[in-house]
Formats: sequence, structure tokens, C-alpha cells
Amino acid sequence: MRIRLFGRLLGILVVLTLALVLSCGGQTINPRFQPEISNLPDNFQFQVTAMTNVSQTLTYNWENSGTVANVNQACSITKGSATLAIRDPQDTLVYARNLAENGSFVTNAGVTGTWRIVVTLSGASGTINFRVQKRP
Repeated sequence: MRIRLFGRLLGILVVLTLALVLSCGGQTINPRFQPEISNLPDNFQFQVTAMTNVSQTLTYNWENSGTVANVNQACSITKGSATLAIRDPQDTLVYARNLAENGSFVTNAGVTGTWRIVVTLSGASGTINFRVQKRP
């Protein structure tokens, strides 16, 4: 009886945890790369340190109350590739750039609402640090 109850509670816990992760619109990267991801309305920040040979696509839903965003990239990719793509709520690509290109950039105009930030890593090694903020 207790084993059945424990199994049900464990199943409910797994479903609730999965629902919470999916509702946040984010994914995780291996903790050994010290990920620091802050996803606040109008301000998204992403940093991972000392990655080695990572191939993964990470997608985050981000609330932008504006129609344009500033993007600041400060990365050191030593191997492989890493790209950043940003889409507005209508799935229009408003930004796409190799994360090895450092600097301050501006997205194309999009629609206010939930934007999608996609980080694609292919055999990537190094450090990634970028910020996306609503443009005033």
C-alpha cells in the first residue's frame, strides 16, 4: 500500500516538475559549465563558462514589452560554433548572429509579446556571455 502511494506521489512530482520547467520556457545546460541565466521581462542574460565540446539547442521564451531589443555579445568561442537567433511572437526572425562576433547590436523591429531566444551550440567550447534588453 505504501509503495503504491509513494509511486503515485513520485509520478505527480515528476509531472509537476516537468510542467514547471516547460512553463518557464527554458532549458538547462550542464551545471559544470556554471550557467547563469536570468530571464526577466525586458531583460534576458545568459552566461556559461569553460564549455567543452557542447552540442545542444537551448530555447527560452522571453517577454519583451517593446518592438526592438539591444543585444550585447561578449563571448570567447575557442572551438566549434555558437549562434543566437531571436524570433518575435509571430515567429519572424528579428536577429541572427554568430556568438563569436562580439559587440553591441540591435534587432530588427518585431511585435511586442513573448519572443523566443534560441542558442545553438555545435561542438562549442569556450565562454558565452550575452544580454538581450528591450530598447528604450
